[in-house]
Amino acid sequence: MKTITTIAPKRGRNVELLLVALAIGVVVLAYINVEVAANGSVPPDLLAHTGMLAAIALVFHVVLRWRVSYADPLVLPILTLLNGIGLVMIHRLDLAAGRDFSEGYALKQLQWTALGVALALTVLVALRDHRVLRRYTYTAGLLGLVLLLLPLLPIIGHDVYGANIWIKIGPFTFQPAEVAKICFAVFFAGYLVQTRDVLALAGRKVLGLTLPRGRDLGPILVAWVASVLVLVLETDLGTSLLLFGLFVSMLYVATERVSWIAIGLSLAAFGAFVAYRLFPHLQTRVLCWVDPFSEEGTRQCGQLVSGLMGLSAGGLLGTGLGRGRPWSTPLPETDFIFNSLGEELGLVGIMAIIALYAILVERGLRSAIGLRDGFGKLLATGLAFTVALQVFVVVGGVTRVIPLTGLTLPFVAYGGSSLLANWTLAAILLRISDHARRPEPELDPASMDAPTEVVSTR
Repeated sequence: MKTITTIAPKRGRNVELLLVALAIGVVVLAYINVEVAANGSVPPDLLAHTGMLAAIALVFHVVLRWRVSYADPLVLPILTLLNGIGLVMIHRLDLAAGRDFSEGYALKQLQWTALGVALALTVLVALRDHRVLRRYTYTAGLLGLVLLLLPLLPIIGHDVYGANIWIKIGPFTFQPAEVAKICFAVFFAGYLVQTRDVLALAGRKVLGLTLPRGRDLGPILVAWVASVLVLVLETDLGTSLLLFGLFVSMLYVATERVSWIAIGLSLAAFGAFVAYRLFPHLQTRVLCWVDPFSEEGTRQCGQLVSGLMGLSAGGLLGTGLGRGRPWSTPLPETDFIFNSLGEELGLVGIMAIIALYAILVERGLRSAIGLRDGFGKLLATGLAFTVALQVFVVVGGVTRVIPLTGLTLPFVAYGGSSLLANWTLAAILLRISDHARRPEPELDPASMDAPTEVVSTR
């Protein structure tokens, strides 16, 4: 006689609380290190500043216990540590610029963090099932398109450093593309789950690679044209790469055909070449990528050169928090915060940060594997790839792996738009992971043993 028993998976909330406490401890020690290096003493209100971040993380943890008890226990500690490390570096730059905490960027970043977490908690409470988002597939696509076009409007559109990617309403500025990436992830997931069987059909075989049918190339061509238009109209290389890369990666996951990746890379290379020949600002980006230390590069690429020199000064272990010169690079708290961290934390420190992003992406992909519905699998994959592509584009740009773009490092760099969008993205991933890890409801053994009544049709 065999007895079948089920083992309920562990929720992991106590582990999550312990890891969140560890993350807060690391942030507090980093804050103390910065203050001692800059001022020679620890200010009495420092624990109150770090306590605000701890309170935000604790509230998030309590809501996770209440609404999504089976959500992945590693996501919140990783986000807390990334957000906290960013706050430490922004506070360090405030001290270098002579800004007090009450009027510095660190307090504003902390306020944006609180708003981002509040928005994320609202999503967790309101969104009971991620599959509801499939109903709004084309609505999300239309909303994403509208958000991308908003910076082109004559009144609210706002140009920053030559890129038309901001809108300005009164004293507030916002980057709509940060929210658009979530909308497009929902749209791509809903669209591909409906059409993946057709897109997976094989066509001709060329050089050992099975190509799709010609009639099925429409979606990838539309995505390519859209990304090129973003590049041309808004001069935003980062968003263009992110959106096209997101679609190609989700298309590959949906169809499991390598030929889509080959076609996507070919279209991206062709579009980049044509844009390079037509637009001077892209020629400058390529010059800074290929040879920033040339005579012309020194005049055009001082920001990138300064950031590279900061990474070089950091070496293996860094100069130490509060002991470097990250302010010598323009935009050290936004576009080049990775270089600021690299100078003071060294190669070991920035590799640890990249490892945190890698674990975050891996947890998102693990949730996708555990799901039973196709839409959720594609959505979780798309959101995880969004984080991975954004980190790659940012880190690759400031380290000369690829041309420099205008994206910001998620959860670390200063900026309200990025924090609001990325905390919302994290909330959707947590909701999906709860659905993936939650056990199936057990059947009643009495109902299984009961005889089945057969009704005759004669």
